[in-house]
Amino acid sequence: MDILLVLIALVVSMWASLNVKSTFKKYSKVYSSRGYTADQVARKILDENGLYTVGIEHVRGDLSDHYDPRDNVVRLSDTVYGQTSVAAIGVAAHECGHAIQHAEDYAPIKVRTAIIPVTQIGSNLAFPLVIIGIMLGSSNILTTIGIWLYVAVVAFQLVTLPVEFNASSRALRTLEGCAFLDYDENKKAKKVLTAAALTYVAALFSAIVTLIRLILMSKRRN
Repeated sequence: MDILLVLIALVVSMWASLNVKSTFKKYSKVYSSRGYTADQVARKILDENGLYTVGIEHVRGDLSDHYDPRDNVVRLSDTVYGQTSVAAIGVAAHECGHAIQHAEDYAPIKVRTAIIPVTQIGSNLAFPLVIIGIMLGSSNILTTIGIWLYVAVVAFQLVTLPVEFNASSRALRTLEGCAFLDYDENKKAKKVLTAAALTYVAALFSAIVTLIRLILMSKRRN
C-alpha cells in the first residue's frame, strides 16, 4: 500500500511539473501584440494599485519568480524579466497579485505566513519522530507529535491553494482590464497560470499521501 501511494504521488507531481514547464515553454514563444515587457506590465500593475514602493528585480533562474514581502520586491526570472511573451506577462502579473494580497492583508496569505515556522519543523521532523516512536514501541507520544506536525504541512498546502488561485484571478482581471493583452492572448496567459496552479494541487495531494503513510505506519505499530 505504501509503495502504491508513493508511486501515485510521484506520478502526479512529475506530471504537474512537466505540464507547467511545457505550457510555459509553448506560450513563451507567443509574443504580446502590444509589445509590453513583463517587467513593464508588473510596474504598471503595482503603480495602478498604489504600490509605488514595491520594487522589481531581475533574478537568475527559470520560473524562480516570486514576491518577497520581507524586501517588498517582485523578483522576475531570466525567462520572464524583459520578455514580451504572454507566458512571461502572465507570470509577472501573478506575482504582482501576491504583492497586492499582502498590501490588502488578504486573510489566507496571513494564515499561510503564520504557519510557515510550524510547517518547516513538521516537514523536517515528522518522519524521524514517527520512526523513533515506532522503534521505541512503548509510547504513542512521539508518533502522535510527528503526525500532528505533518498535519501543519498539509494545512499549509491547503491554504496555499486559495492564495495562488486568487493571485492568478487578480492577474487575469488586471491584464484584461488594462488591455496589456488582447482577448486571445489573455486566454493563453490563463493556460499558463492554470498549469502553474496545478502544481500546488499536486503538492497538496502529495502532502496528503505522506500524511496517510505516517498514519498507516503508526497503525501498524499498534
